[in-house]
Formats: sequence, structure tokens, C-alpha cells
Amino acid sequence: MPKRALIEHRPWLLISLTAAIAYYLLWNNPIGGLWLILLKGAGVGFLAVYAWRRTHNVAAPREWLWIVAFFALSALADMVLELSFEIGGGVFFLAHVAAITLFLRNRRQAPALSQKLCAIGLLIGVPVIAYLLVQDIFAGLYSIGLAAMAASAWLSRFSRYRVGLGAVLFVLSDLLIFVREGPMVLGSIPDVLIWPLYYFGQFLIATGVVQTMRGDLKGTD
Repeated sequence: MPKRALIEHRPWLLISLTAAIAYYLLWNNPIGGLWLILLKGAGVGFLAVYAWRRTHNVAAPREWLWIVAFFALSALADMVLELSFEIGGGVFFLAHVAAITLFLRNRRQAPALSQKLCAIGLLIGVPVIAYLLVQDIFAGLYSIGLAAMAASAWLSRFSRYRVGLGAVLFVLSDLLIFVREGPMVLGSIPDVLIWPLYYFGQFLIATGVVQTMRGDLKGTD
């Protein structure tokens, strides 16, 4: 990567990672309140900035808009969840719609049978598991959007080892939230794993989409 690109763009990833780690270390700290909410939103919020800076001048019209909308809405949802679980889930649903739109606009031309089966498994399995975990219609409806996001990511032209895996980690994080809200008891495991799985999944999606979009530009770094 050219020195100028490193100076101008990689710091957004570093700031994002720093904010995410800081939130993970402080989420149960007395600091609380508005500052902790803003810190939580900064993790994925700066991924939105990174995605915009790296794609808005190289991607096809409106392509960059969907990925930036996904991260911006996700960051907003992260913060709103601290105030209202239901409204935060609604904002996350809109984020999934933005991601689904991007992934469907970038479908893989000839996915293998195993990839199709995996996508079908996600599309069907995630809502069923979510509903069984909490016995809640709201969770079931939300998980349809979550499942569609992961399935469409898996069938997109973006790297399955980044974007596909990142979407699956996102799913696992949300399923652990449902475990925490439901009758199943796993002790502190959900609290320990939810944020790392979610953030690392988002990080993989951001870097994977950016890598592919910039790879479309001849001579990119």
C-alpha cells in the first residue's frame, strides 16, 4: 500500500479497533452513561468512515452507499440498544436490508452447490434457532433479516473467508444475545463473547468488501 494511502485510510481502522477494545474493557465500568454509549457506537462507526473513504471514489454508483449505510446504521443500532432493545433491533433490521441490497447487487455468478446449501441453511436455520431460544415473535422476525444478510453475503462475490465468515460471526453474536435473553443459562459466556464476535465480524465484512471494491480498480493498492 502506498505511504499516502496508509496515512489517510488505515488510521480509521486503528481508531475503530481501539474504540471497540476500549468498550469491551469498560462496558461494565462505572463510567457508564452517554460516554460509554458513544464509545460503543464508535467501534463500527469508524468502520463506516473507513468504508466511505476507501470506496466512494472507486465503486460503481451507489455501491459504496449501501456498505456505508450498513455500518452507519449498525453503529446507530449499537447505541440505541443501550436505551431500547426493540428500537435498536429495528435499526439493525434496516442495517441488514442495506447489506442485503449490496450483496444481491454483487451476486456470485456461479456459486457451488455447497455454497447454495450453506446459504439455505442460514436462511432457514437462523430464524428457527432464534425463535426456539427465546420463544418470541419479535426475535423470529428480526432474525429473518439477519439470516438473509448472512445468506446473501455467503452467495456474494465478496470473499467468503472475510465477508461470509464475518456475517456468520455476526449471526453467532446475535444468537448469543437471544440465549442471554431466553431461559437457557450459559453463565457469563454470552457477555464474554457477544461483543468480540460481533465486532470482529463487522471488521471482516468491512475489510473484505473494501478489498474487493478496490480490486475492481486497475492498479489499486
